[in-house]
Amino acid sequence: MVVIRISLCGSKHRPKYRITVADSRKAATGRFIEILGTYIPSPQGQDKKLVIDTDKVEAWVKKGAQPTSRVKSLLKAHSS
Repeated sequence: MVVIRISLCGSKHRPKYRITVADSRKAATGRFIEILGTYIPSPQGQDKKLVIDTDKVEAWVKKGAQPTSRVKSLLKAHSS
């Protein structure tokens, strides 16, 4: 099963997450198929808090990818 989920990629005390498409059997921070965006809980400087390519997300959902609950809430926050 293919899922859309977040994976940690930041450094110590500065979390940064990637919104990725991955096989559900792989580790959360492991191998992924494609990066769809980024989420930074506490952005600094010119960083944006949430960047998502909605066209790619819609395409993966049409192919059958299931977003996790956290990704669903991020998508809802991005669309409003």
